[in-house]
Amino acid sequence: MIERKNNELVFSFPELHENAVCQVDFQRTLRIPDDNREYPLPPGLGRFPMAEVEEHASRLPVTWSEHGGVLLPMYQAEALWINFSSGHGYGWHASYPFALKIAAGKINAVTGDAWRDGLVRDPQDYLVVPEQPWLDGFCVHKGLIRQFVAMPLGQGYTAEEQLSGAAEHGGLQIIVYPMKRDRYEEMLQQRNLDFATEWHCCPPEQHVCESASMGLAPGGLMRQEIYEDEHGYDAWDRSMSSRCFVHILNSAQWEGATGKTMPGAAPTANAYTKAGLPWFEYYGDKLGVLNGAKKLAELDSVAAKKIKLGAKPLPENDAVKPATIIHLGPGSTKVSEGNW
Repeated sequence: MIERKNNELVFSFPELHENAVCQVDFQRTLRIPDDNREYPLPPGLGRFPMAEVEEHASRLPVTWSEHGGVLLPMYQAEALWINFSSGHGYGWHASYPFALKIAAGKINAVTGDAWRDGLVRDPQDYLVVPEQPWLDGFCVHKGLIRQFVAMPLGQGYTAEEQLSGAAEHGGLQIIVYPMKRDRYEEMLQQRNLDFATEWHCCPPEQHVCESASMGLAPGGLMRQEIYEDEHGYDAWDRSMSSRCFVHILNSAQWEGATGKTMPGAAPTANAYTKAGLPWFEYYGDKLGVLNGAKKLAELDSVAAKKIKLGAKPLPENDAVKPATIIHLGPGSTKVSEGNW
């Protein structure tokens, strides 16, 4: 079952376990400079608004209604990151683990492979929550991602177009698999024996429609680790899943489809840094880290593609030097699925 609550997608499996609840939200953020320098994690600037496709179906293309899911508004060249959590707030010791696959335009953000349901063990094509607290982009090298940046379909920027040669799907696709109940209960017993602290830390939150939607293109380089599955492939209940198609709309599409105004534009990385506000680093020091995907590493970033196409340079792309970096890590700080 999927619900939208307070602009958060809530995937729940009550028939499996009362704690089997996974939350996903999409955070507005700075677009980091796309200059091949490595940057720390930018802040969360609050959740993007969302709306159900079904509620606005009369103003949307028929194929969007078939896909179901939700609508999410972004400005061109705006960035986002995806925030994950699980459970009912009982603390890390009670958090129910999930395996999540994330795709952009039906291109897997971890491996660069075309979308398919199910989980692949080798190479691992999924994330594990709560161990993976967030995802900011495409996994291009070990410990490095390229930021998710919204660009119009049909101009060759998106990962989907660069890898498949087509501008067909756009948006984001998510599928969630819960851990098997018996594995969770065994793990919970052990955690209760050892439990002394709570886990999870996140940057503070400051932080009639056309058929062509927006897709996600690779942007600037960011230091972020994608963690190996420490539970093992057999821990996941692959007979149960829930998935959601997230359609990304530009400002005109969003206002035309929902009648709601867009949120104000995010600050530039330069303005944010000049104000002395913090950036972030996160390391799971006891977790293995996945290697990046060669397919994704070979993609052109937005800035590089603009040079190739002879287009205007990416605006507000000057390098910045973050002076305030907060180090985070495991510690004591606290919809319809459709046919696609």
